[in-house]
Order: sequence, then C-alpha cells, then structure tokens
Amino acid sequence: MRFQMSQKRKNEIIYRYYEMPLNSPVLALYERPYDRTENDRLHFHNYMEIGYCCEGSCSVILDNHEFPCHDGMLTIIPQNVPHMTIFHKEFKCRWQYLIIDTDTFLSDIYKDNCRLAAQLIRRINSQACLDHEKQLERIAVPINQIFKLMQEQEEFYLEELKGLLLTLLINIAKRNKEAPLEDYPPKAPNTTIIAPALDYISRVPERPIKIEELAAMCHVSEAHFRRIFVESMNMPPLKYINQVRIRRACDELQRTHDSINAIAARTGFSTLSTFNRNFRQITGTSPQQLRKQSGQRK
Repeated sequence: MRFQMSQKRKNEIIYRYYEMPLNSPVLALYERPYDRTENDRLHFHNYMEIGYCCEGSCSVILDNHEFPCHDGMLTIIPQNVPHMTIFHKEFKCRWQYLIIDTDTFLSDIYKDNCRLAAQLIRRINSQACLDHEKQLERIAVPINQIFKLMQEQEEFYLEELKGLLLTLLINIAKRNKEAPLEDYPPKAPNTTIIAPALDYISRVPERPIKIEELAAMCHVSEAHFRRIFVESMNMPPLKYINQVRIRRACDELQRTHDSINAIAARTGFSTLSTFNRNFRQITGTSPQQLRKQSGQRK
C-alpha cells in the first residue's frame, strides 16, 4: 500500500557520501534508534543501501509516495535513488543498514567478464524494493547472515563476506528481472547527471571548487549544469557546497580539539568571517556555541 507524499514533507534533496572500510565492499550500521523528535530528510547515496527494520513502525518515501513500514521490512535502494524515512511520534523505531559498493565489488569479481559484471550492475540498480523479509526470503537470508558476520568479524570473515554478498546481489538481480519496473521508483535522471559533481564535492569540500569544473565533470555546459542542479537539489551549487563544508566543520568541531581558525581553513573557507557567516546562516548558531554544547574546548 502506498500514499501520495504530502506537500509539507517535500524538501531539499541532500547527497550523503559514505566511505567504505579498508578492503571491504560493505559498511554495516547497526540498530540505529530514532527518537520521537528526529526527522529524516529526502536524500540519496553514492552506494546501494539495504535497510532492515528491527522494531517499531514508520513510513518510507520512495518516488514521492509514502509506504507504511514495520518490523521485519526490508528496503533495497540503489545508489542515486532519492528516499526518506518518516518516524511517527507515537512509535519507537530501530533500523540497521548495509551500505554496499556493488559496482566495484562485481567489477572485481568478474574482472575477466566485464559484460556479465555490467549486466548484473544494471539489473541490480534498475529498481528499488520495499517488502517484508518473509516475501524476500532468498534475499533476506544472506542479508541477516552478513549483518551477523560483520558484527562478529571472526577469522576469515572478509572471505566469507564476499561469498554471501555475491549470493545476495545475484538474488537481487534475479528478482529485478521478475518484478515489474513500474511498481518501483526509477532513478531521477537529473540527479544521475550531476552525481559525479556531488561525489567530488563530498570528497574534497576543502578545495577551491569552480562551477565550470563541476559542469565539465558531468559533461554538460555550465548553464545546463546550474539549471539541472537547482532542479535536482532545490538550491544552487554554491549553497550546496557551503552546506557540505559546514556539515564537515560541525563534525570536526565536535570531534576534535583543533582551533576554529584551523577548521575553517580546512573546510574550504578563506576567511574566518566568511566561515562564521555561513555557519550561522546554515546552523542557526555559532561555531563557538556548537563546540561549547558538545563539551569541546575553544
């Protein structure tokens, strides 16, 4: 069952960049609890995301439709597909996630058969899926085994992980051949076009970034890049760059004892006044106040 997403829940799409652990194609995020006041935002990732609802009730937004979700539900969301989770005030909800670098993993496994690798990657990324684990048994079993394996990390777990991951991805590819494409949200074409620029901004926000260079990465003109960027992200490129930089600065302010001047320079701001102005515009507070709240020294 699905419902049209209400207008008040439509917001800016944000890009979330994940880094893979060394020598592993999978990042596991375990049993993340959500309180009654926390709100997700419409977003997409650089890698595939598989979610498992451990407990509670919520809703998942896919393709501007709201799907009810409860414990035992699985979400399989390819890279670059916008989605969002709505947490209901009256229900506690816990999720755990697998972030998977499907393209690199399959390209490495089938390095002597690039055609097969490309076919599997296209099939896996062709559609998203949301269903109960009982309806997705051949997919759910390796997912649960991977969660357990990643948590315990016993001897030779990486080798075992590769076998389980291959089984999982092949079963997803087989399912996608059988499932009707119209039932699931397609990739947003404009988001796909600007994905190389979003990836670059997330990896190196501290570098001087010119819009014309981002457009060149995406193989479009600067004017066309600016237009589709606003259509996809609901903000101009420079505003998005500043948001990424400020998010990085917030993390460093709470995680390190480095000076605010050093963090401002390291996150791409040439002057402290520019950093402070953008910080307050985006977060509603000052760097000093955020650090004080987190218990770090100035």
